Amino acid sequence: MGSQQVAPLAGVRVIEVGVFMAAPFAAMQLADLGADVVKVENPAGGDQVRDVGPFLDGHSSPFARLNRNKRSLALDLKSAAGVSVLRRLADRSDVLVENLRPGAMRRLGLAYEDLRRTNPRLVYVSASGWGQDGPLAALPGLDIMAQARSGLMSITGMPDGDPVKAGVPVADLTCGLYGALAATAALRARELTGEGQHIDVSLLESAVSLAIWEAGKYFATGESGRPLGSAHQSSAPYQAVRTADGWCTLGAVTPKTWTGLCTALGLPGLLADPRYADAHDRHALRHELIPAIEAVTSGRPTARLVADLDAHGVPCAPIHDYAQVFTDGHLSERDFFWDAEHPALGGVRQLGSPMRFSATPARRGPAGPPLGADTLDVLRETGLAEDEIERLLADGVAARPAPMTARIRPGE
Repeated sequence: MGSQQVAPLAGVRVIEVGVFMAAPFAAMQLADLGADVVKVENPAGGDQVRDVGPFLDGHSSPFARLNRNKRSLALDLKSAAGVSVLRRLADRSDVLVENLRPGAMRRLGLAYEDLRRTNPRLVYVSASGWGQDGPLAALPGLDIMAQARSGLMSITGMPDGDPVKAGVPVADLTCGLYGALAATAALRARELTGEGQHIDVSLLESAVSLAIWEAGKYFATGESGRPLGSAHQSSAPYQAVRTADGWCTLGAVTPKTWTGLCTALGLPGLLADPRYADAHDRHALRHELIPAIEAVTSGRPTARLVADLDAHGVPCAPIHDYAQVFTDGHLSERDFFWDAEHPALGGVRQLGSPMRFSATPARRGPAGPPLGADTLDVLRETGLAEDEIERLLADGVAARPAPMTARIRPGE
């Protein structure tokens, strides 16, 4: 079987009414798995990510990666004719993913209840900051607000330091992953029941769901977590330590790896000290243990330290910046990075899907499409006649793809 001949969700059609991150990221997962994802965008500019730099010949580099394997339908949903077209498309689709403000799709007449009347098999995923109901539902909610309210920012950063968010939009991305997982689960449930359903995923609850250690601590003791830098919440040593030329992470929380660490560093005294008998005790004395470890590690270059720890079976890794990550030999050997074709840019480097299937591999198709690149094809697939399509185009309800010329952005 050819590696690109079959995909897990081949034959599934998805409509994405999404902007920025959560819904587009969810739909990208489904597209990677082989679904035919139609991204519905406003003809006047499209998804706002198209205006986020850096730009490659006028095209957004982030957009070309976040929206790979999708088709673009330029359609004005603020018009009755545009809503009618989307209804027709929904009648022929399996999944709809949206992340507009709660209530926005209802005001357009495109809520789950509206669309299920003519397509009861539709799986409808709504992603939002705070959820579709509850006291916060109507408020705007972006990733940093979800990281703040979820508690993530209360445990991120250095002790007594300023509040720090995770370096990537982890609430947005986790919400997108949950949305994609829920959609595939609902498709499976539909096989059993014959009906679709509505799925409500939020940035807040997605972020809170990650607090496994913090929940274990609070519900057991009533104690709330706090920032610990790179250190673990309950075990040690499990953190970043200084080296002669940078930093290295290590984790020695089992008897075997603790013995390996002390041997690799030449610290038999630590190994023999009964105060450090287990990882919990070592954590309680971390304020004196880590300086003793760093007294050795700070004298060894990172590469040598990693080699020494590897030789003794101690989990460790250097801290890489993204320039190192994106040229990493291990990832390259595993063919993680690949080039997706774009009609104006040629090959656009992509991050691979971490889901590796032995028989139905993730799809490696085109980069994020130009705005309206697939408008005519999608409109025809809904059953509209050519004169109806021409009327939509003439009225500005739908738009053909723009000429393939670079759009110059401010500052370019």
